[in-house]
Amino acid sequence: MRHKVESWSKWRVAVAEQRDSGKSVAAFCRERGLPVSQMFGWKKRLREAESAPAQFVEVAVKPSAAPQLRPAPAPSVAIEVRLTGGRSLVVEPGFDPHHLRALLLVLEAEA
Repeated sequence: MRHKVESWSKWRVAVAEQRDSGKSVAAFCRERGLPVSQMFGWKKRLREAESAPAQFVEVAVKPSAAPQLRPAPAPSVAIEVRLTGGRSLVVEPGFDPHHLRALLLVLEAEA
């Protein structure tokens, strides 16, 4: 596979250099020691590859062998108040502080 990629890359560069040089294919290949027939073949192959519709490859994601960690919670603007006995109370923005104070008094009295 690596050789194939290197071959395509090598010929893509050679074809671009020949085109940019303004020289004929024969003159360019003679200077570089490249076979003229291969240059024409690669020019055609590269032209066809560029005009071909995009192809998609199916990708399968394998589950990780590592233990799955619980995802981090999304950032929140809420406040978590931890109470005695392992209980907690989540307070969203816009709460009524008097209502919260009363609720905390009741909950802490039950503990």
